[in-house]
Amino acid sequence: MKLFFGEINNGEVIINDEEQQHIVKVLRMKNGEEIHVTDGKGNLASGTLMIGGKKAEIEVSEIKTALPDFDPKLHIAIAPTKNIDRIEFFVEKAVEMGISEITILQTEKTERKNINIEKIRKQAVAASKQSLRFHFPVIHDTIKLADFLKNIDPEHTFVAHCHENLERTELKDIPSLEQITFLIGPEGDFSGKEIQFLSDSNVKAVSLGNQRLRTETAGVFVAAWNYFNMM
Repeated sequence: MKLFFGEINNGEVIINDEEQQHIVKVLRMKNGEEIHVTDGKGNLASGTLMIGGKKAEIEVSEIKTALPDFDPKLHIAIAPTKNIDRIEFFVEKAVEMGISEITILQTEKTERKNINIEKIRKQAVAASKQSLRFHFPVIHDTIKLADFLKNIDPEHTFVAHCHENLERTELKDIPSLEQITFLIGPEGDFSGKEIQFLSDSNVKAVSLGNQRLRTETAGVFVAAWNYFNMM
């Protein structure tokens, strides 16, 4: 399936401008080829490609609406790594495994303060198309940990940290939930003050095993755990 991003509204389908350029200039696709367009909101249009100059359009043969989304829904709030390539790797793999939301957290030990969120969003769209997702994940703006905790449901929120002297539950003991949020700290983990703040906010701590995982590895691990639970 050749899947592209665009708008689907009342039977009208418009391929995204950047996608049109990619179709014409990079892929060099031909008139009459079969293509599919999703709006990332659970709708999918199928049809044939029509190229006129630098414009690419779809002659629609079928539109499917309200396609099923992933369940359970996973939201990972993760601190950015100093090497941005590593957090981008996390985003790509987590999107492929069906994550619903990603938030980039600013914490006390976060070394990277500037994040190109629009670039992250484009990577999420690319990973969604590659994995044939018709519901794209939401990539939220960067937020401070304290502000993020103002809007959580503590019954559905967990934090993965490496403080072995503090009580932590096992992943396998987390109850089945329709929605779940995981917080993952930066290189060097959450500070003691932040761990106490999380505990005071009734966020439950979770162990990801005996090994100390890198930030992006922990994120991918949680995404894979949730992906397994979808099956």
